[in-house]
Amino acid sequence: MPRPSPFKHHRFPRDIILCAVRWYLRFPLSYQDVVDLLAEQGITVDRSTVYRWVQKFGPELTKRTEKHLRRASVDWHVDETYIRVGGKWRYLWRAVDANGQMVDFRLTARRDAKAARSFLNKAIERVRLHRPVTICTDKAHTYRRVIREINHRYDPHFDGIRHIDRKWRNNLIESDHAAIKRLFGYRQSFRSLRTAKATLSGIETIRTVKRGHIQHKEPGVRGEIKFIRELFEAAA
Repeated sequence: MPRPSPFKHHRFPRDIILCAVRWYLRFPLSYQDVVDLLAEQGITVDRSTVYRWVQKFGPELTKRTEKHLRRASVDWHVDETYIRVGGKWRYLWRAVDANGQMVDFRLTARRDAKAARSFLNKAIERVRLHRPVTICTDKAHTYRRVIREINHRYDPHFDGIRHIDRKWRNNLIESDHAAIKRLFGYRQSFRSLRTAKATLSGIETIRTVKRGHIQHKEPGVRGEIKFIRELFEAAA
């Protein structure tokens, strides 16, 4: 049985909605910026409408892209950074592979062993049979303890995941943190954890598409547009 169209009951056509969502997630734009760009094309939309589109179709884009992702390598780089959510600092945990491909992310209120454990378990569960062979982190003791626990759970007599804790080896993900923060632009503070997670999900997915970490995508921005359009073809 086909899934119901996510565009049902929307007044605007699918292509306009997807264009607005892609602009917001791909570039450091505010909702008003997107409204103004659409107005230049003769399309009148309210900021709250663009906000609702991003909250709905950002996670939907992530879900539909999942089966098209390239297989991540078994060498991971893991680190956490911080963003403002609801006026408070929250922690954004991120893992990328040796090629810079996003493995997973998680947003938490605390930066402790429990949060690190939840994030790494979630990331490993996501890749299932392709668990990491190495995980490179900074020198935080939390990671060493959590990775040791994960190894013990899978095989008490063998260190399946090798932990590398040399900070200079983790420049890859630290520079990636900086790149994604530049994308936030005006979005330096999110309203809530729910809206932050939905927006970040879309941003990370669009970056994955842009970088070509998906199968059978044509190069360039036209390839991105075509890929996203085809994801939602059945939902027209």
